[in-house]
Amino acid sequence: MRRAVTPVIVLAVFGLLVGGLFRYAFDESNEASVANYLRSAVDGAALTLIVWATHLYLAARGGWLRRQPLIVELVVRSVILAVIVAIAAIVLEVVLYGHGVEAKWIRETFFKIIGVGLLLSIPITTIYELVRMIGGHTLLSIVLGRYRQPVREQRVLLFLDLVSSTTLAETMGELRVQELLTRFFCDIDDAIVAHGGEVHAYVGDEVIVTWPADTGQPARRYLDCVFAIEDRLAKRADHYRKEFGVVPAFRAGMHAGPVVVSECGVSRRQIAYFGDTVNVTARLQAHCKEAGEALLISGELLRLLPPDHDFVIAALGSTQLRGRAAAIDTFAVARASS
Repeated sequence: MRRAVTPVIVLAVFGLLVGGLFRYAFDESNEASVANYLRSAVDGAALTLIVWATHLYLAARGGWLRRQPLIVELVVRSVILAVIVAIAAIVLEVVLYGHGVEAKWIRETFFKIIGVGLLLSIPITTIYELVRMIGGHTLLSIVLGRYRQPVREQRVLLFLDLVSSTTLAETMGELRVQELLTRFFCDIDDAIVAHGGEVHAYVGDEVIVTWPADTGQPARRYLDCVFAIEDRLAKRADHYRKEFGVVPAFRAGMHAGPVVVSECGVSRRQIAYFGDTVNVTARLQAHCKEAGEALLISGELLRLLPPDHDFVIAALGSTQLRGRAAAIDTFAVARASS
């Protein structure tokens, strides 16, 4: 909920300021009343949120648009935004000022509002796409320089990958498997976000998800996230069968512990995670196949769970993970049957 509300508040405040500045820059001095400044501020906030809502709609429903060449996408988006801003500006003029649309307003103000609306769409679209590309937490961390120097943090990590992706590539072809992976990653994203996780990276057929481990949030959300992903895939099973002839399944490993986080790269910056916790999580996920389990967790993660959890947890004993000298306690996790 917080992730949805925060950008709305920020954009509304930004729009209020832009509306006030628009009044100051373009209106005549005899119109500089408190009431008019308030109307312009509300006008600016409303138009900013309308631009934001339009962008979200096109991002969610405009798959056909994203498949077009970039220049076509930009032109179509601009036309759609211009039309919507024009309609909204006329409606707001009537509602806020209580009179019809005047010819003078059309000549002197209307097209300026459309221009400002389109200009507003540029930073909104840019920031949104940056967040989608590298993640909101990562973007903020880079801007603030939080990880310019390596930092040690307590993290929960989830490594989750598609089962039998190599076999699928042989039978379906690499392009179709990539389409399946794209759909798979898209479908599970809502479950990850809803449970407070952040996608750190997509690596081949694998997604790496992370949570801060010491935020005071309910610890069972880590496992709830995995089962929410399972439910999402089950809900979409008929769609996958119809389009790809197969329903994707996954294996997942989860572990908790200290991670060294650091910004790295020059031409392309990213936040990288280092340390034994990362290696153990990757090995746990790989061990799922040998153990015949869909979800394995470590003893360190188990200790974070509340004592009254309703998961079915089977101890697999001390396990020697491939490529690691020290053994760790591993556990298979499933949901309690209802």
